[in-house]
Amino acid sequence: MPTRDPLFRGRWTIMKRFRTTIINDIYPEMIFFSLVATMVTLVSKFTTTKLIFDNGLLTVLGTVLSLTISFRTSSSYERYQEGRKMWSAIATSSKNLAGLIWIHIPNEREGGPSPLECMIEKKTMINLIQAFSVACKHFLRGESGVYYQDLFPLICVLPRYASESHAPDNMLPLWQASEDTSSPGEPSRSATIPVGNGYKQSPSFSGTLVDEDLKGSTKRQVEANGRSAHKQKTFDPEQVLPSFEVHRPLKPARDPPKATFGDYIPFWIFLKWVGRTIARKAMPQDEAERRAKLKRKMKHLCESNVPLEIILFLSSYSAYLNTTVPSVASGILSNLATLQDTYQQLERIAYTPLPFAYQAHLRISLWIYLFFLPFQIYAKFGWLTIPGTAFATFSLVGFLEIGHQIENPFTYDLNDLDLDGFCLSLQRELHEITAHTNPDPKSYIFSAWNQPFAPTDRRSAADLVAGGDHEYVSPKFKGIHPGMSSVNLTLINNWREVDLVTRDPKKQ
Repeated sequence: MPTRDPLFRGRWTIMKRFRTTIINDIYPEMIFFSLVATMVTLVSKFTTTKLIFDNGLLTVLGTVLSLTISFRTSSSYERYQEGRKMWSAIATSSKNLAGLIWIHIPNEREGGPSPLECMIEKKTMINLIQAFSVACKHFLRGESGVYYQDLFPLICVLPRYASESHAPDNMLPLWQASEDTSSPGEPSRSATIPVGNGYKQSPSFSGTLVDEDLKGSTKRQVEANGRSAHKQKTFDPEQVLPSFEVHRPLKPARDPPKATFGDYIPFWIFLKWVGRTIARKAMPQDEAERRAKLKRKMKHLCESNVPLEIILFLSSYSAYLNTTVPSVASGILSNLATLQDTYQQLERIAYTPLPFAYQAHLRISLWIYLFFLPFQIYAKFGWLTIPGTAFATFSLVGFLEIGHQIENPFTYDLNDLDLDGFCLSLQRELHEITAHTNPDPKSYIFSAWNQPFAPTDRRSAADLVAGGDHEYVSPKFKGIHPGMSSVNLTLINNWREVDLVTRDPKKQ
């Protein structure tokens, strides 16, 4: 979901509030056209020259531009909503797929692995399902590779080479696209466990957890839950993931671009470009050629499609389960196809912007309209021409800029979709699925806590099946239908009572 009320939620900073609204992007145009309006007003007021045009052009162009800007904003918001629907589809298919794997694939397969090996196998595949959404998040943000704090721990188990030969040219595309010459090698397999914001070496576990360990874990959990969210100094959800000593530093899970001076003063970007151009001209020729060659080399590096690679591994696992019943296999393949189709739709939204010619023509037309607006309204508004032009610029350019900003809702803007929140929410739900122990239904259906025929009959299921004479099983009861007929009569009485009690007489 998008960020909720970023103006009034979270840590209060003036710059954050300023960047949340669209004013940060349109205030240079507001200043420019307000100055034009001020010039027109002062010249017409204090000189004999009257800068006045007929307002016929205002009516015609105003209607056309309003309709065009409305179409531009509506098309962008449609992409925004479609992106949200696609992420809902990923969450639904991921949970369905995890439920099929966890519940419908048995832990005991004839001639297969042991129950413990089956549990490890299924949990590993569900970790890959979680990795799919994380990989989609990084892909949509233009962050290539797999070496991220929230992605690498989930997929580091996957093979790196096409055969037993570990030659660099034998590395699979999933990993080759992320490697560079500055950090070759493989990650160490020594396990670590996270402690706070750091890591320490994990001891070798032998035996089972003792009660003190469980009590200590529960106590820490209660203390963590008792602290208010705004009082917690750090938020590090990646500390619950597996940890390994990696041969290269992992990139952060969330790495928004830092705000610079040019983000608040747009004219500064032009000055920086001039400065870089001058510095490049002053650079020695051999150094400039070396940097240009390195830049060309980086562009031709192998680019792997990480979400697609994860789908392929999940599909190969489905093919490996040749003992799965056809209905379960069909459900797994159907959800995998949905994940792949949804991913392609997200890629279409992210990498198919509106044509530049359309955007440029619309903006230039709007600038011309706003430039000549003061000339057409001064005769009627006088001094109000200045605030009127400023408000017209704020409205029209603001809607145009909003359409441009939400056109790609997968970046780090404060008004974009909360992809990190989506992935963390799905992570919690997948762990909730794997926490399900698949109990025997008899263990909870026929218990003293179950009153299946309430409100008419409030006896528990354990009492009903414990034996003895009652109207559901014994013909001794006079005037009462024994057996299933009596059960049906109880259910009809339930319907009457529920229908009567649940209707509010005030709303009748």
